Amino acid sequence: MRKWFFLTLGLLALVGVVVSTQTMFSQAPADQAGEGPEKVVPPKIAVSKVVKVTVYPNSALISREVDVPKGDGLIELTVSELPQQTVQSSLYSEGNDGMRILTTRYRTRPVQQDTREEVRKLSDEMKKHQIHLEKIEADIKTIEQNLVAVSKLENFTDKTTVSATEKGGLNPEAVVKLITYVMEQRTEKTKELVKLRQEAKTIGEQFGFLQRKLSSISSGTSKIERDAVIVIDRSKAMGGKIKLNYLVDSATWRPQYKLRAGKTNEEVQIDYLAALVQRTGEDWNSVELTLSTAQPMLNAAPPDLKALGVTVMARPNAVVVNNPGPIPQPQASAPYGGPLPPAPPQPPGVQFAPLVVSPNMQWAVPNSIYVNPKSTAEMAQDALEYRNRAQELANKSKDGKESAFLFNEAAALDQTRELTKSSEEIAIERLHVGKGAACAEGPTVAYLLKSKISIPSRNDEQVIEVTKLNLTPKYYYKAVPVLNPHVYRLADLANKSTYVLLPGEATMYQGADFVGRMAMPLVAIGEEFTAGFGVDPQFQVKRKLMEKTRTTQGGNQLLKYDYRILVNSFKTEAVRMQVWDRLPHSETSETANITLVKSAPETSKDPLYMRESKVQNLLRWDLDVEPGMNGEKALAITYEFRIELDRLAVITSFSTR
Repeated sequence: MRKWFFLTLGLLALVGVVVSTQTMFSQAPADQAGEGPEKVVPPKIAVSKVVKVTVYPNSALISREVDVPKGDGLIELTVSELPQQTVQSSLYSEGNDGMRILTTRYRTRPVQQDTREEVRKLSDEMKKHQIHLEKIEADIKTIEQNLVAVSKLENFTDKTTVSATEKGGLNPEAVVKLITYVMEQRTEKTKELVKLRQEAKTIGEQFGFLQRKLSSISSGTSKIERDAVIVIDRSKAMGGKIKLNYLVDSATWRPQYKLRAGKTNEEVQIDYLAALVQRTGEDWNSVELTLSTAQPMLNAAPPDLKALGVTVMARPNAVVVNNPGPIPQPQASAPYGGPLPPAPPQPPGVQFAPLVVSPNMQWAVPNSIYVNPKSTAEMAQDALEYRNRAQELANKSKDGKESAFLFNEAAALDQTRELTKSSEEIAIERLHVGKGAACAEGPTVAYLLKSKISIPSRNDEQVIEVTKLNLTPKYYYKAVPVLNPHVYRLADLANKSTYVLLPGEATMYQGADFVGRMAMPLVAIGEEFTAGFGVDPQFQVKRKLMEKTRTTQGGNQLLKYDYRILVNSFKTEAVRMQVWDRLPHSETSETANITLVKSAPETSKDPLYMRESKVQNLLRWDLDVEPGMNGEKALAITYEFRIELDRLAVITSFSTR
């Protein structure tokens, strides 16, 4: 019986082993088969780095150097971690001898981030903080209970002292010791309690920070990776390097300057700087940097020029003569199916008409030939915005129809101003148009920095140095007493460098002292420009009307004005100075004849001044101011001018132009 019992147990054990073995082998292929379809094979990432960057006014061209392994035939390389601001249609690759680029395409793919190790570390740190916080809370509770006990001891001492005093058995030493003990205990326990509560607050803040960090990591377990996939045909079994190029947004630059003037015989130092904004999300480490004013466009062909249509309508105060009947309205259509703009209000009894009208139709439209509620400056600003938008679309879109339409609309606004607005309105429009207008126009130049530079991606503006220039100045001083009593130090400088100086803001220094700011104009290579270096307090200039008379001569009236300008110099050296003033200016002598009668000293004989400024009745004197010319020895300028006009005419106002 015992023998059969052990035999049965052995058979059962053998059957269990066989069954478990079959189950194990049958499950293994199933598990492997289940993992197969779900397994994602990561792409082969090529080694690459950014080696060259060209920054444009509103974008940047990035050049990456990509390593190609040795071998023959086709190979597909993936360049990963392209920035989010990459313009997808701008990707292109450059091969070299032995490597031909077949395709370059842009791809996005989700990536699962492995954050388990970081999550575990954060969890362990949070547990340590939690244990420490629980211990502190227990210590705080104990101290609070001890303070309650001290308060009870204090009450006991009060009652005992009163009772002993009434019975005449008071022991002063014991009372003092007991009171001292109570005070020491309360002070000590209070300090410990405050310290523990501060420590608990700090640990609580750290715990909260770790909790937020853990939540952020746990929730953001996936991201989108942007790749460039390049297919290369290798013919010489050699590896090497190719270049991947692409445009990115969120990068721009503008010129800045620092001008430092010294003594009269010292050169003016110009620091040519670039204020660069780099928010591409990609760091540029030790790259060749080029700053360019060009506008990169993906469309190689120019936009098509559209016909400039004209529509004529009657003004509300227009008179229509010999109108035999209603005039057909012109048929208009919006470009590319967009909504038509609302028609202008139609005055009663008047119809719209095209520019060419029938012989039976006559128009009597007074004054202006164009009616538009927008000012010249507003139209100029609209034209600028159209061009900027058209440029942006041209950079991103392969289809140039939309950008061509916007270019044509901007040009139509420009021509509207030219054909219908007065020259005075056009002249002042630049005072109201935004700064972008100056950036949109001007020459195309590029500056290659002499050394490699690193520029991280960040929100704030970064200033880098383009070059340093030393220019020989021609110093002089300028006073315009009709505008203000100050005298300014100026310098004529010739750009003898190999750099075009673009328009930008300049900060001016006299030695190490900041003296002010000025707007740097566009200065070509070899061109001369004027820089201002602030007010010189060693000069005083005063302008005064000495005499005014009015007489009549025949049918005209004569107005005479006598002025004097005094220049006081407290300088210790002789200097050159220009003093400017002006007379009223009339477009025609029939309305008012204005004449400079006399001037002492004589006005400037400079050819450029006589050609450009004197004809506008602007006065300029070129003076040599010696040391000590002040007080009774002050340099005096006197001049007299005359206005002759009709006896019945009156001057209503003076205005600048």
